[in-house]
Amino acid sequence: MEQERECAPRRAARTGGREARRAARAAPLAEEIRPIRPGLPGGQYRPLSDADMARIHAAALDALEQIGLANAPASGVEILTGAGAVRGDDGRIRFPRALVEDMLAVAARDITLHGRDPKYDLHLSGTRVHFGTAGAAVHVVDAITGEYRDSTAQDLFDAARIVQHLDNVHFFQRVMVARDIADPLEMDLNTIYASCAGTLKHVGTSFSDPANVGPCMDLIHEIAGGEAAWRARPFVSNSNCFVVPPMKFAEESCVAMEHCIRAGMPVLLLSAGQAGATAPAPIALAIVQAVAECLAGVVYVNAIRPGHPAVFGTWPFVSDLRTGAMSGGSAEQALLTAGCAQMHHFYGLPGGAASGITDSKLPDMQAGWEQGITNVLAGLAGLNMAYETVGMHASLLGFCMESLILGDDILGQVLRCVRGIEVNAETTSLEVMKEVCLGGPGHYLGADQTLRLMQTEYVYPSLGNRMSPKEWVEAERPQLIARARARKEDILARAQIQIDPAVDAAIRARFNIHFH
Repeated sequence: MEQERECAPRRAARTGGREARRAARAAPLAEEIRPIRPGLPGGQYRPLSDADMARIHAAALDALEQIGLANAPASGVEILTGAGAVRGDDGRIRFPRALVEDMLAVAARDITLHGRDPKYDLHLSGTRVHFGTAGAAVHVVDAITGEYRDSTAQDLFDAARIVQHLDNVHFFQRVMVARDIADPLEMDLNTIYASCAGTLKHVGTSFSDPANVGPCMDLIHEIAGGEAAWRARPFVSNSNCFVVPPMKFAEESCVAMEHCIRAGMPVLLLSAGQAGATAPAPIALAIVQAVAECLAGVVYVNAIRPGHPAVFGTWPFVSDLRTGAMSGGSAEQALLTAGCAQMHHFYGLPGGAASGITDSKLPDMQAGWEQGITNVLAGLAGLNMAYETVGMHASLLGFCMESLILGDDILGQVLRCVRGIEVNAETTSLEVMKEVCLGGPGHYLGADQTLRLMQTEYVYPSLGNRMSPKEWVEAERPQLIARARARKEDILARAQIQIDPAVDAAIRARFNIHFH
């Protein structure tokens, strides 16, 4: 009995020390020692050789000189011809090589897309990788029942609130259309406000009508605390489909882009042809067309305001050539995106493209492999802005909240791949091997090095299950979708609106806001 009393404090001390170590390991890590974080450098994967990239560049310049782009708005004709482009008798705008090269020389590089909180700023330089959302889904899918329904402004707000709590989703661009709002201006206003009210991360939006840019800028100025504050840190970018492939300008979108540039809003120059349909079937030639169209956008933007922040948004998609339907989760899509990332680096421009789309209708095994393959290749290729990476189903027609949360786990593993293997004096030292093998325990489980690296070298899934079958049965067979739903409900129960209450009240008094 006396011996037990003597041992008890020692057991408590050992237990207390172990619990203290566990608590220390569970505590959030400082940003600089986290194993994964926004802006990790990629670029390890290069499907295109230097000669390939030079050939694609030359072909894109030829396309701009020989084919040009049709359907420029009157304002665009004036801007582009004033800069040195040529309008032919057929109405097409053609771009001399020297003009393209001159505009590339003044185009913005190493830009920052701001969050409303500076800790969410995205620094787009070199091969730094960021993952986020995008898309214009018209349905929300219930992950358990499989039912599809129209998406609403409330859904958009909820998705933004969830993204605010996901470490591996670095920005929030509109993921769905608020189909409960018929008026186009009210839809644009609610899209911006639902996004900004849900998250402090950088937000992307788009405009259905150029006339809507002015009122939306009034809303953004109220959120920012005035126009000067907005221009100092623009936290919303315009995702602009300024072209309708193949090789035509989208007139209304071009005019909207002009308004956004003058309002100080960064733009995403988005070319979204579909290989085999609105883009050529060869993967290389689909990249050529996307590059040519985006180079035309570079000329357009810099003719208005040299050095204005713009993302080179080559987004070619893939067709399933058996049916003509889009195939966003295919290996060909992964290759297209990686090749486009290389072309962004070729020009030294900040770039964006699509990855993470799944053709599956639900968050199932197909969705997992499609999101994993396309996102990991995008990351390894060093894509600055990977859009549509989580939550998007049915080839962009559907959005799933549970899939958004599961996608955060996928992106965690993707980012670990992007970080790669660190080879240095410490990681190749034989000292720990000597300690273990020469008279030691014969394993590394308790080694100081193992304990020190378990958080800074390794990434663990939040929801992914690594239990043994026995442990899984004892835990009553937890299911992935059910756990994702529980986390979704927990986030939405505690997520706060990211707008000052007085500002929120003033905005709701002035604009017709459709979510709570």
